[in-house]
Amino acid sequence: MDDYIKLPVNISTVRVRKPRLELYYPKVRGLRDKGIQDRINSRIREAVDELIEAQGYYENPLTEITAYYEIKTNERNVLSLSLINYAFSGGAHGMTLVKSLTFDIDTGKEYELSELFKEGSNYQQILSEIIKKQIEERELPLLGEFEGISPNQAYYIADKSLVIYFALYEISPYYVGLPHFPISIYEIEDIIAEGSPLARMFG
Repeated sequence: MDDYIKLPVNISTVRVRKPRLELYYPKVRGLRDKGIQDRINSRIREAVDELIEAQGYYENPLTEITAYYEIKTNERNVLSLSLINYAFSGGAHGMTLVKSLTFDIDTGKEYELSELFKEGSNYQQILSEIIKKQIEERELPLLGEFEGISPNQAYYIADKSLVIYFALYEISPYYVGLPHFPISIYEIEDIIAEGSPLARMFG
């Protein structure tokens, strides 16, 4: 594969300032294939807009939003990032929404959680059992019994781990924040799909 694309991709920060909105989001630059670059950047901007709309920026004149991002992985043709939006509309506290995106830089494809694993691997149950064990070990307070992850639960890739996370109030009280559960790729090596972004983290 072309050495040019094996290097970490160039990321610049786009800043948008409007009344009640301060926004920072990433933009991929320098890819040889501009079509792939445009596809990735369009999806990032689409996700940014979805978060802003979900937090009521256009509907509630009291809503103030601060948005930023974190790059979780940028190597081996894999770009995994999180978009983080904090909105305050009055009341006791604000609300944070997070959307993570994982791309194959070589093709521009965005990967859902289910696409990281072999067909028929029962990944949903396996990951749920690992997370349930972590909940018990960390004595994490829950709003109810943990029933497992959804087929395409929110995730990102960081170092050699798959990190599954949940939204505020999804499984735990507000004060817990967004619960994150790192899972080593070596713990789930047998079910990872060949050629997927997770598979590229080995070595």
